[in-house]
Amino acid sequence: MSPMQGYPAGRTALLFVDPYNDFLAEEGKLWPLVADIARSVDLHAHLRTVVSCVRQAGLPVFIVPHHRSEPDDFKGWDHPTPYQLSAARVQPFAKDSWGGEWHPDFAPQPGDIIAKEHWGGSGFSNTDLDYLLKQHRITHVILVGLIANTCIETTGRFASELGYHVTLVRDATAAASAAAMHAAHEINAPTYAHAILTTEGLVDTLTARVRG
Repeated sequence: MSPMQGYPAGRTALLFVDPYNDFLAEEGKLWPLVADIARSVDLHAHLRTVVSCVRQAGLPVFIVPHHRSEPDDFKGWDHPTPYQLSAARVQPFAKDSWGGEWHPDFAPQPGDIIAKEHWGGSGFSNTDLDYLLKQHRITHVILVGLIANTCIETTGRFASELGYHVTLVRDATAAASAAAMHAAHEINAPTYAHAILTTEGLVDTLTARVRG
């Protein structure tokens, strides 16, 4: 598949999942969870490179944010997931807190599109993301952000089920362990993702697309 066919102009967008301080800043509540893997893949540098390349290529950026926590979020819920119950205890991305603000290196820019906050792993479930993508005629999505084996994987799998062409960038994400990263990219991703690239591979592809 040629780069032009792989990432058509006007049809391709970046989905940046959960660019919050709590995930990406050294003082963030969830940074310790992903720090070792994030450092091993040079996460911040690769995220900066991907975002810069995407913007230079003229591709739109969609921010796909997790729900900002509040103390009584799951009160009265019939069956919140273990992941949600853990979030209730930790209060990641707490509403009106520093941790729930965008990391300054990755804050939305004018023209970026911010989807409604997702409550679970998928950026599509119970949000307007699919509607927004369709209204912007997007058919191809590139996923970066956190975490590889939760929100990235679930959002990517959901995108594939909805008919989108899905690209994962293996070193522009992180997870709590090397095993989780391996499962996300080597075991699970090949069942739904159309491309699994490094940042370098993505840049080469998008640069070739622009030159073409």
